[in-house]
Amino acid sequence: MVKIAQFGSWESPLTAETVAAAGVAPKWVDVHDGVVWWAESRPSEDGRVALMREGPDGTPVDVLAAPWNVRNRVHEYGGRPWTVLGDTVVFTNWADQRIYAYDGSGDPRPLTPEPERRHGLRYADLTPGHGGTAVLCVRETITGDRPTDVTRDLVEVPLDGSGPRSLAASHHFMTGPRVSPDGSRLAWIGWNHPNMPWDGAELCVAETGQPHRVLAGGPRESVCQAEWESADSLLVLTDPDGWWNLFRVGLDGRSVNLAPCAEEIGGPLWVLGCRWFAPLGDGRYVVLRSDRLAVLDERSGTVTDVDTDLTAWSSDLTVHDGVVVAAAGGPRLESAVMRLDLGTGVQTTVSAQRDDVPGDAYLPVPEHRVFTSKDGREIPAYVYRPRNPDFAGPDGVAPPLLVHVHGGPTGKVTDVLKRDIAYFTSRGFAVAAVNYGGSSGYGRAFRESLNEQWGVVDVEDCATVAATLADEGVVDGTRLAVRGGSAGGWTAAASMTSVSTYACATIMFPILDLTGWTEAGGETHDFESRYIEGLVGTLPEHADRYAERSPCNHVDRLAGPVLLLQGLEDEVCPPEQADRFVASLDGTGLPHAYLTFEGEQHGFRRATTVTAALEAELSFYGQVFGFTPPGVPVLELKS
Repeated sequence: MVKIAQFGSWESPLTAETVAAAGVAPKWVDVHDGVVWWAESRPSEDGRVALMREGPDGTPVDVLAAPWNVRNRVHEYGGRPWTVLGDTVVFTNWADQRIYAYDGSGDPRPLTPEPERRHGLRYADLTPGHGGTAVLCVRETITGDRPTDVTRDLVEVPLDGSGPRSLAASHHFMTGPRVSPDGSRLAWIGWNHPNMPWDGAELCVAETGQPHRVLAGGPRESVCQAEWESADSLLVLTDPDGWWNLFRVGLDGRSVNLAPCAEEIGGPLWVLGCRWFAPLGDGRYVVLRSDRLAVLDERSGTVTDVDTDLTAWSSDLTVHDGVVVAAAGGPRLESAVMRLDLGTGVQTTVSAQRDDVPGDAYLPVPEHRVFTSKDGREIPAYVYRPRNPDFAGPDGVAPPLLVHVHGGPTGKVTDVLKRDIAYFTSRGFAVAAVNYGGSSGYGRAFRESLNEQWGVVDVEDCATVAATLADEGVVDGTRLAVRGGSAGGWTAAASMTSVSTYACATIMFPILDLTGWTEAGGETHDFESRYIEGLVGTLPEHADRYAERSPCNHVDRLAGPVLLLQGLEDEVCPPEQADRFVASLDGTGLPHAYLTFEGEQHGFRRATTVTAALEAELSFYGQVFGFTPPGVPVLELKS
């Protein structure tokens, strides 16, 4: 019997604890000697990243027991943390950031020295060197106390324990070291401030002991992946025409686009070690076209989608004997390590099968829509309506809406099943996940529509989606909320201080003070310390713009109650900004709450944190929208 109850108050089998368990997400997938390896986060183990491999019977096997944590801090977001050389796995360990080697017997042995300061030497983007006796990677050296006191170089780390040897230091940021098949040359990608890698990055090649040459890329062209095809040519993802396409680049710098198209085959280098393409042979390549699996054929110059219900593949593609292996998911499947035989179409799951997700009837169905901004721009979004077979809302009443804002802002949302969205839709909320102007996946022009407009275009696009859905009667226009983390937290806070669309907001590990979130302000890490110059403008000439858009300066303009959630070890968006914001709120009479979490960095990884944050958010909406959510503690609101 279907029960009639207020939207938001429905009972759901998808508990906050069940959502927290979804953090067991695979990443950094690869194949060695036909065996699939990957890393996966463990929320129940305080967010530890475990290294896994296929066992002889096909079941997943833990390679390293706790407390080994296969993760690193390069750029604070990290990069590929492991590789295999013969019978030895080489990996980075979170506790000390050193590189270790493990051959399956005894304890892992360190290959890099112990740093003088905690996490003072960091390594990422591990890849085998020529001959299989050493690992190539990026080394990050902390040189002082400021977040920007950092140097980087590419190093070779021998398995014999003799220590790292520097290979190149061409740019402030580097990634993708690759030795040519004959061992005579090294290729890599580099970029400098103020660019982010998606603004402009160069492909460099150098012979041993010689200066490097730039073969592709530049200040307004972004190379995001390069692999040697032969001793004198490389396959390169770059975007000279505004779209990441696959090129063949010779040592003389001549390049050929293998399949010209207005499609994104690459993506933003938020982490180091991504792979958006892999060769299949005979002029064919498996590629990701805006996260969807496709085959590029250079003979016909075409890119053809692969027929699969997996709609989003992670950028760690690998191919073994015509079989594609990577993490992938879809609207009915959370991200998992998948094997897809392109010849037969047979698809198998390699990582452990999940049995804690409720039936399909409780899961939301994404509706892809394209909204239109006031100035005629397209705003892609996924709309999720309330879905629970046991409940329905009262006649004539529309549900509340949560506008979900992705981070980045040079990021995107996909339609892969996300338990946090299902947590709310199964309780009677509608959710709209918006790819606002500036999102990746739609070409450089779309990405750069946010240039100098951060806090304007993102805010307006999200508000347009919310208002349109309200005008259509899909949602209740008086019960709109906005939620987001990191850059999404910025947009949520900026929305509450610049438009009157929303009744409340959940603001997670946000940027709130633009001036502080600069190289001079010292409240963010080196990688993004000049990101804001493109997003807002340079200082000092745009100081007024910084002040006007910063939510911390306009607490008096808040359109409604706010909930702030913050990790106390966050080096990207440090708690000092949220602390100041909340201190300004205290005593204003505006209802608000502020929860902080020990041991959490940028984003929440621990099961206890995710559970507490979700239940607090649900209670918060109940108090603002006027319903009582069952089974969750009541969040105390201050004023």
